[in-house]
Amino acid sequence: MIIGVPREIKSDEYRVALLPVGVEELKRRGHQVLIQHGAGVGSGFPDEQYATSGAEIVATAEELFAQAELIVKVKEPQPAEWPLLRPGQIVFTYYHLASNKTLTQALLETGIIAVAYETLAGPRGDLPLLTPMSEVAGRMSIQEGAKYLERPQEGRGILLGGVPGVQPAHIAILGGGVVGKNAAQIAAGFQADVVILDINVERLRYLEDIMPANVNTLFSDRHNVQEQLQRADLVIGAVLIPGAKAPQLVSADDLRLMKPGAVIIDVAIDQGGCFETSRPTTHSQPTFIVEDVVHYCVTNMPGAVGRTSTYALCNVTFPFICQIADGALLKKQQLSHAMRTAINIWEGKLTNKPVAEALGLTFHDLPAA
Repeated sequence: MIIGVPREIKSDEYRVALLPVGVEELKRRGHQVLIQHGAGVGSGFPDEQYATSGAEIVATAEELFAQAELIVKVKEPQPAEWPLLRPGQIVFTYYHLASNKTLTQALLETGIIAVAYETLAGPRGDLPLLTPMSEVAGRMSIQEGAKYLERPQEGRGILLGGVPGVQPAHIAILGGGVVGKNAAQIAAGFQADVVILDINVERLRYLEDIMPANVNTLFSDRHNVQEQLQRADLVIGAVLIPGAKAPQLVSADDLRLMKPGAVIIDVAIDQGGCFETSRPTTHSQPTFIVEDVVHYCVTNMPGAVGRTSTYALCNVTFPFICQIADGALLKKQQLSHAMRTAINIWEGKLTNKPVAEALGLTFHDLPAA
């Protein structure tokens, strides 16, 4: 199979979808690998490193998309890339379709097979290709929250850990999944006062067991969320319903409960966000203010730490890239559970039920062989 890795063109995106060592393995398996010029530079991988590993360096995206049977990306195809897609072409990347009807409809019209990292399910119902980026985003959320709590960034002027004789920041984390757990671990290290809210009591018991003494757990109901909004200097939105639009836990009116200069980091923004006032932002313009509350809603947070994120991503995606390249999608009746859950669109048909429900579009079972 001819595999193409384009340069990411989403704003401030520095990741790349394949490591040079991955090129070597794919070549060993008999596949041809095309890398667009400069695709790996943001992660510290020059063209020469890919060429040495056996890749063909292609000058333009047009040339790469025209030749490749399998496109491997990091972020969803951008509008400039839509005309380059063709029927039957496989595109393996993050999509987050439930929050973007325009993208979904555009991809349906292209006739591609859209295989999504974020909905690929493991044997225990986990999301192995979303997990490493959730880990990165969770840890980054505290790093970014610390920065935007500083007064020059229009925050409250709060040091997360405080100092002797001065209270630390109070951090409320909405959601105790992978993002929430990683955010809490980093916040605890800063010596902040941390509360994790979740509706899964078993998960709260687990978190209570593994977290240090400055992290507490709380059942997530309306009253507890509002109480935490009043207390919080920093709120992390870390909720996830796999494949579906994120639930909005905080309304616009709720913001009036928060302190002036408090900060919101909405990690769920890829799936539409869990704050009513959230809207997508970029690393170049990461924040905006509503009701004196600083909102940070960058849709590709891990892209800022491209090298770390690229290694973390490729470690988990590469086995599935090999499976697809080796023909895992050819016999539809023999698709693995992982591949079935990852396929969101098959040649003009929307095959992911949560996405269809979120967007009000027609759901189709995967076509028979």
